[in-house]
Amino acid sequence: MSQPPNGGDAPDEDGHEVYSIGAAFGGAAGLLDAGLPSIVFLAAYTLSGSDLRLAVMLAVGCAALLATVRLARRQSVQHAIGGFLGVALAAYIANRTGRPEDFYLPGLYINAGYALAYTVSILVRWPLIGVLVAALRQQDLRAWRQDPVLLRAYSRASWPWVAMFLLRLGVQLPLYLASAEVALGIARVAMGWPLFLLTAWVSYAVIKSSVPPGYRVRKVTPGSDAAAASSSP
Repeated sequence: MSQPPNGGDAPDEDGHEVYSIGAAFGGAAGLLDAGLPSIVFLAAYTLSGSDLRLAVMLAVGCAALLATVRLARRQSVQHAIGGFLGVALAAYIANRTGRPEDFYLPGLYINAGYALAYTVSILVRWPLIGVLVAALRQQDLRAWRQDPVLLRAYSRASWPWVAMFLLRLGVQLPLYLASAEVALGIARVAMGWPLFLLTAWVSYAVIKSSVPPGYRVRKVTPGSDAAAASSSP
């Protein structure tokens, strides 16, 4: 397959739609919108001698600037707005409690929620990777569930995401409980973009190994989930 994993669509007959996962999460711009304010907060807090108010203001300002740039360039602001609201909530909590580690508290809840959602989606045979790809490609959300090969591939490819979210919790939650805000900030950055990209690559590799080369997606039988029900993840 010659198309690079840059968040674009793969041909329908290929079955390797994992290339679209990056775009579902906003691509490079989405990663920037989600991660840069946290880096700004950590840098400002550390370099200013633990000035929480300054760090909060700069992080919120960074998120607002990113959203403004997206608007000015007429780009999608979905992830920028989501990132801004997330940073604003985190800043509000940290400012109210006076605990800098609370800036990262919403992220812990988000990781826990995603880990649970991915796990449940696999168990009920609606793996979220398949849902995300179908939604991005504006396809019938049920179509791929009628193909046992794709259902199995998407189920397996969802487990690396469960592992990623649980790993973040396993590392960051003890740091939060220990009030190690600087170490927590470093862990948050280190386990942000790099771990996300690694997980996306592993997820792609899982699908590639699960879907035979040249595999053609089966035709959809409207209203029927019989094939999906007979297969196991």
